[in-house]
Amino acid sequence: MASQAGGANGMRLEAGTKTQKLSQAANGQPAGYRHLSARLQRAIRPTFTLCLIAITATLFAASLSHSAFAETARLAVATNFAEPAHELAERFANTSKHKVTISTGSTGALYAQIKAGAPFDIFLAADTRRPAMLEEAGDGVRTTRFTYAVGRIAIWSRDKTRCATGDGHAILARDDYHVLAIADPKLAPYGAAAKQMLEKLALWASLKPRLVFATNIGQAFAHVATGNAELGVVALSQLKSDKKEVAGSYWLVPSTMHDPIKQDAIMLKRGTDNAAAKAFYKFLKSDAARSTMERYGYEMDTPTQ
Repeated sequence: MASQAGGANGMRLEAGTKTQKLSQAANGQPAGYRHLSARLQRAIRPTFTLCLIAITATLFAASLSHSAFAETARLAVATNFAEPAHELAERFANTSKHKVTISTGSTGALYAQIKAGAPFDIFLAADTRRPAMLEEAGDGVRTTRFTYAVGRIAIWSRDKTRCATGDGHAILARDDYHVLAIADPKLAPYGAAAKQMLEKLALWASLKPRLVFATNIGQAFAHVATGNAELGVVALSQLKSDKKEVAGSYWLVPSTMHDPIKQDAIMLKRGTDNAAAKAFYKFLKSDAARSTMERYGYEMDTPTQ
């Protein structure tokens, strides 16, 4: 029970609610004090309102800045270029406010997806034909198509000696293997180059029973890596990886044995309003990007004047 010392008012202060205490305090102050308090409130209120406006404006500007600059570029990338593309995307993301997502597949399959409306901003193909077709159809932006790299193929085996000596004909004409994996020539430009090489060596017909056609160059590589094929025609870039150890031996196919594997990139129609796509497209032409591609065994195309 609250003490009654100090009279009734004292008891209410000790046992009353917070509201009662504030009421008693206000009632016990002179009128001038109450007027001063009111003036302080009127003086503080505009400042508080301005602070709220400033905070709101800052948050709004930040949201605009994020939407304007921190966008995502969606890339359709031919399988042979998958690892270099991821390395380039990581470097690009670290030096910009943008993000990059990558979908890989054979050039033919990616082209079909784009024609079906897949939401890609940039197409990095393994040939020149499909990007040219997209440009002609209006799905790709005119004047943005260019050759970003020229690929090479190699005959690869997990055996450390099988491809270490001799030439391509001697390696492939042997009878001590059962499966030769190549990418499907109808879908993948690297498969088409492999077929041209086999025809040049006059081995296409005789080796046909041993051929396994992969849907893309990545699967051709996997057939050899898993031991399902003793030999495979793969992209040189797959053997130049910094992220995985590639065992065995390989024979680099002379570029004279097949048409040049010129790989074109093109900005797609939906990427024209995407700041990230436009920035990555520009980055793809930089010296830093070219240096990365050369490290993976790609050659740079020399434009004709």
